[in-house]
Amino acid sequence: MSNNAAIVEISQAASQFRSSIVLQADNKYIDVKSILGLFTTLVGGHAYELHVHGPDAEEAKAKMAEIFAKHNLNITVISE
Repeated sequence: MSNNAAIVEISQAASQFRSSIVLQADNKYIDVKSILGLFTTLVGGHAYELHVHGPDAEEAKAKMAEIFAKHNLNITVISE
């Protein structure tokens, strides 16, 4: 299964927010606004953590959680 659609949708959605949106996979941290970073990291079956900081963090968290769920990607949004 290709995650290309998910990767494009995730990075485009993330780019709409001013907040920093970082995906943690194991011990790697990837800027979700970077398509290249997502390509090398986002594989099905992994559990990811999403860290969001910034002025529109709440909206960003909700939107990202929605997109990850839509593509059946296992994500935990971390609330600091």
